[in-house]
Amino acid sequence: MTIHWCGTGLSSIPGLRRLIDGGNKVVVWNRTVDKAREAVGDIATDIRAFTTQALADALQPGDIAISMLPADQHVPIAQLCLEKGANFVSSSYIAPDMRALDAQFREKGLVSLNEIGLDPGIDHLMAHDLVARYRASPAYHADNVLSFTSYCGGVPKLANAFRYKFSWAPAGVLKALRSPSRSLRNFSELRVNRPWDAITAYDAPLPQPESFEVYPNRDSLPFIADYRFDPAWKLRDFVRGTIRLNGWADAWAPIFAEIEGLEGLTPAEIDTALTTRANVLLKDNSYAPGEPDRVVLFVSLKAERDGRPVFHETWAMDAAGDARGTAMGRLVSVPVSLGVEAVASREIPAGVHAAPHDPKLIAVWMDQVQGLVQYLQRVDHLG
Repeated sequence: MTIHWCGTGLSSIPGLRRLIDGGNKVVVWNRTVDKAREAVGDIATDIRAFTTQALADALQPGDIAISMLPADQHVPIAQLCLEKGANFVSSSYIAPDMRALDAQFREKGLVSLNEIGLDPGIDHLMAHDLVARYRASPAYHADNVLSFTSYCGGVPKLANAFRYKFSWAPAGVLKALRSPSRSLRNFSELRVNRPWDAITAYDAPLPQPESFEVYPNRDSLPFIADYRFDPAWKLRDFVRGTIRLNGWADAWAPIFAEIEGLEGLTPAEIDTALTTRANVLLKDNSYAPGEPDRVVLFVSLKAERDGRPVFHETWAMDAAGDARGTAMGRLVSVPVSLGVEAVASREIPAGVHAAPHDPKLIAVWMDQVQGLVQYLQRVDHLG
């Protein structure tokens, strides 16, 4: 069995190195071979130039292909895996085209494991854990009213005036600000066209209490079923969102105004405008060599009965870049490597899946995450 790791960007290296150091047979693929050599050339023995055809020629039955390439490459590589009898792994959200391959993966006894990075990924593990703990708790009752929140973000460890720094070209960050979101707030569906219309404060349960700004992103509602919430539960709030440093909304107000001003332009014009703006932002607000980044993640489940909390727990995580490299790189790629090992040892069933809900896997993986961060705690607010 050969592991084919495709893509050696900033969020790939720690997990890739972990698999190579673990004695696995790994082929490293990257569009630019020199960049791959720079990243893992000291320990990798097989580095190749990535093309879809070259990967197709190399894939053998039982192999595992990991796509850490741009999202538009995931489905084509997954389709290659189906053709060649190989398994597929990525850290990205499951796109509709990927989900449509579920029956084919099941029929062939193959796995497509996705959403196993940081967010999505570690946040899913935390959510599955909290739901299982609530179901098993003495507080569990059909009449309870539940609230769930999950906020994750990469922020500068050393805050700047812009309240944000970029590790790579930030066009994607700007484009995400144009995406609508759907969540549940106070028993009603909340649809937001622009994130800045729904920014709220969040007090994080860290050892040193800290307040952040948060907003919903994407479509939270499908995750109600993914996290195995009972359809009969009384659900007041359900939000998956992004977390930013306090002051972010004010610092970014001119950017929000620019984005609003793009309405009416063609998609190509919008893309050009955002890319141009992104390049300026990167120049003025990028990380200096060796400067630490920071990743924070808070996943919380609260149950109330007659207006009184009876269960309230939060997974709280705070990580910073250090001598091992960036926090973001560790927290995206190491879970991917854990997923690869789980696929190799047949711990993931056939089909298209997101991060596992198996309590044993969650416990093992969260123990690994503990070693990647400066702070990780499941906080019992009522204990």
